[in-house]
Amino acid sequence: MNPTWPWVVGASAMAVVAAAGPVPIVFDTDIGNDVDDVLALGMLHALESRGECRLIAVTITKDNPLAAAFTDAVNTFYGRGDIPIGVVRGGAEPGPGKFLNLAEQRDGDRLRYPHDLRGEDAPEATTLLRRILTAESDGSVVIVQVGFSSNLARLLDSPPDEISPLSGRDLVARKVRLLSVMAGAFKPIGGKRHLEYNVIKDIPAAKKVATAWPTPVVWSGFEIGIALPYPAISIERDYRYVPHHPLAEAYVLYQPPPHNRPTWDLTAALYAVRPDRGYFELSEPGRVIVEDDGETRFEPAPDGPHRYLVLRPEMAGRVTEALVMLASQPPVPAPRQLTAPR
Repeated sequence: MNPTWPWVVGASAMAVVAAAGPVPIVFDTDIGNDVDDVLALGMLHALESRGECRLIAVTITKDNPLAAAFTDAVNTFYGRGDIPIGVVRGGAEPGPGKFLNLAEQRDGDRLRYPHDLRGEDAPEATTLLRRILTAESDGSVVIVQVGFSSNLARLLDSPPDEISPLSGRDLVARKVRLLSVMAGAFKPIGGKRHLEYNVIKDIPAAKKVATAWPTPVVWSGFEIGIALPYPAISIERDYRYVPHHPLAEAYVLYQPPPHNRPTWDLTAALYAVRPDRGYFELSEPGRVIVEDDGETRFEPAPDGPHRYLVLRPEMAGRVTEALVMLASQPPVPAPRQLTAPR
C-alpha cells in the first residue's frame, strides 16, 4: 500500500486518519437541486462551532445566481458571512430550484435572511479554489464534494498562474488530504443498478475526477443516504428556536412534510470531519470507474486510492442521531479568521 495514502487500520474497518485540530473544509455543492446540501452545510457550521472543522470556502456547481446568494444567507445566519463563495460558470444545471428564492424573501423592508453577496459578483470557483488551497498548509485540506464534479475537474485542468506556480493537479496533490464525495452507487437499489444524479449531470467531469484525482477518495454512494432518512419530526420540532430557519424552510419548500428525505450529502460531510468515529466502515481499496452512461463500478485493487462507505444496519440509528443533532444545532459562532479574501 502506498504510504502516502493516509489509511490506518481501525477496530473494525479501515479509516482515514483524522487530522489534529480543526479540519480545513472546502464544501463543493450543487445547492438548490436538493435540500440535503442545505442540511449538510448547516451540519458543517455546527461542527465548526464545536471546534472540529474550519469551513474555508464553499464552491457551487449549480449555475444559478441565487445559489450563491442563498449560500451566503445560510452562512450569515450561522454568523460566518465572510466565508468565501465561488461559483461555476457555464455549469450543467441552471434551474431556479425550489427554495433558492429564500435569499430574496422579505419580512417588511428587511431580508428575512440577510446576506451581501449577489451571484454575479461571486468569483469563479476554480480561481477561488486555487487561492484557498495555496493559502493552506500542505496535506491539510479535506474537500467535500456533494454536487457535480465540474468545479474539481476544472481545478485539475487549471494551469499555473499568478496565484500558484503549480498546475491544478499538483496543487491538489500538495494541499489536499482527502476528497469525500457523495456520488455514484455501489449496491443495487431494488435489485437494479442506479445511475446517480451527481454523476450523470456531468459525466466527463466525473470521469476526470475518478481517474485523475491525486489523493485518497472516499465515496458515499446513493445507497448510504437512502438508508439514513432524515426524520420529518426533526424539521417540525428541532428548529423552533428561531421564528424562521433557513434549513427548515428550505426542507419544507423542497417537499412539504411529512416526508423523510434521504441524507446523501450529510453522510459525506460527516465522514469528512469525523472519519474515526465508527459511523461507517469502508470497502476494500480499489478504484471507481465511471462508465459512459454514468454508471459507477468499483474495481478492487490492493493499493487503490478509492474506497466507498459501508453502513452496518445496526449503526443506522446512531448515525441518524448524529446527523439530526448536528444539523439542528443552533448557531454558536466561534471567533475565526480567514486566510484568503473572497
